[in-house]
Amino acid sequence: MRQDLVQCSTNTTPLSPISFLERAATAYGDKTSIIYNDRVRFSWRETYERCLKLASALLMVGILQGDIVAALAPNIPALYELHFGVPMVGAVLSALNTKLDVTTLALILELSEPCKIIFVDYQFIDSVIKASEMITQRKCKPPLIVLIHDYGQEPTFLMKGISSSCSLNYKEFLAMGQLDFEALIPSNECNPISVNYTSGSTGIPKGAVYSHRGAYLNSLATIARFNMKQMPVFLWTVDMFRCNGWCFTWAMSALGGANICLRNVSAKGIYDAIHLHRVTHFCGAPTLLEMIAYASPSDQRSLPHRVNVTVAGVLPPFHVLNKVAELGFDVNIGYGMTEALGPVILRPWKPNLDDDYTKLNYGEQGVLDFMQDVDVKDPETMKSTPHDGKTIGEIMFKGHSLMTGYLKNPQATEKAFRGGWYRTGDLAIRQHNGSITLKDRAKDIIYSEGEAVSTLEVEAVLLNHPKVLKVAVVGRYDDCLVESPCAIVKLKDGCNATVEDIIKFCEDHLATHMVPKSVVFGDLIVNSTGKVQKFRIKEKIRSN
Repeated sequence: MRQDLVQCSTNTTPLSPISFLERAATAYGDKTSIIYNDRVRFSWRETYERCLKLASALLMVGILQGDIVAALAPNIPALYELHFGVPMVGAVLSALNTKLDVTTLALILELSEPCKIIFVDYQFIDSVIKASEMITQRKCKPPLIVLIHDYGQEPTFLMKGISSSCSLNYKEFLAMGQLDFEALIPSNECNPISVNYTSGSTGIPKGAVYSHRGAYLNSLATIARFNMKQMPVFLWTVDMFRCNGWCFTWAMSALGGANICLRNVSAKGIYDAIHLHRVTHFCGAPTLLEMIAYASPSDQRSLPHRVNVTVAGVLPPFHVLNKVAELGFDVNIGYGMTEALGPVILRPWKPNLDDDYTKLNYGEQGVLDFMQDVDVKDPETMKSTPHDGKTIGEIMFKGHSLMTGYLKNPQATEKAFRGGWYRTGDLAIRQHNGSITLKDRAKDIIYSEGEAVSTLEVEAVLLNHPKVLKVAVVGRYDDCLVESPCAIVKLKDGCNATVEDIIKFCEDHLATHMVPKSVVFGDLIVNSTGKVQKFRIKEKIRSN
């Protein structure tokens, strides 16, 4: 380095989304930051002050740098505040899936050790108490519980099994804090800011650790990916526990926009918020689209302006996507995962193109510099696959917006980052124009009659059957150990269909080798969070 150039604290500040809130308090101080239940409103200055007091109170109860602070709550202001208050004291936030069963909740709290404190919404207090009892029985120390009660609700009830001396409520907790608290900016921007647990669809959940740097950069990427302008109005329909709300928690403070919090998501709530607050963006699971499309006439209202909605996951039938677009929504389809801090690639939905729908294409225009590289590679040679529309490889990522690893699981981290790339476990092909066509999960793809069968493509076709509600396609071996597709189908209420009906529908829409050779009617096996567990489905049909 030249002697007249220096790198010092003057020109090198660690990147952290904490800085977004500090700036918002100054630049957007009197502008609305949070609206909840149409009665509770905070400005950005008030949100900043509440987060400072939260951080101060955490320090008072012994939370130190690197400690994990858990939270179990819906999309309410307190959970938003925890996204800033926890890292302001140098601790690590773990926002937990509210659908976790008690056993899994207890397991995660133990995996998060030392988890000294958990903030719990009143709706989930019973589950946390039971999980704490399980932890105590295993000779471990359960976390301190802070109860979050709803605004206007007095916490008059006692938490069974937990002495009052071991618990507080959120209002009291904030009151403990001091406004003159100075937020702790990390000395190393690669320090952890949060840990997000995977759904555990194939076993024990893994905790993906995000850094301050990764969260900062991905928040900026979120602004660009979702085409957000200054001071947007974001409706919270994506869970804040999912990749920290796809990093919208932090991105919204960078833009000085308004967060519209919803405890319960419904079609009426979505339409009302759009009209009342002029919502510009919302996102989440694909079930949102069905909710909007099938809303009752009394709930469904014409939009005052176009609204951006992005979904990621198993998509609904293409006619649902088309209908939502016709209602005035700009629909985007995202691809990503917990380890990549949420969706990495987006593609706009183009109505009436079911070929694009079944191919699950993601164009190169969705790839941003924040994820330095996205490629499809041969997992053994690590060479990029040709852009020929047929050679299957694994989607891999490299860049700033990736987890730093799995919490206390170095073997899984090493496996995920083997070869200097993050291995998604998703198989795809590259088209001649460079776009990526997702085929399947590596563990789920079927090889039938010598050709690869994408279970995702078969499922996409079957979901367009007028009588099919849900479907999962897995590989099934016959007596000669020949694998073929098997469809597990859950029909809509009041509908009847035969095996022949399902197979004939597939024959009309799929290549011969992709048509299921067997069909099983019934419920799909899912875990406590609703994730389909194909490995258990395979075990079940193998034993029958």
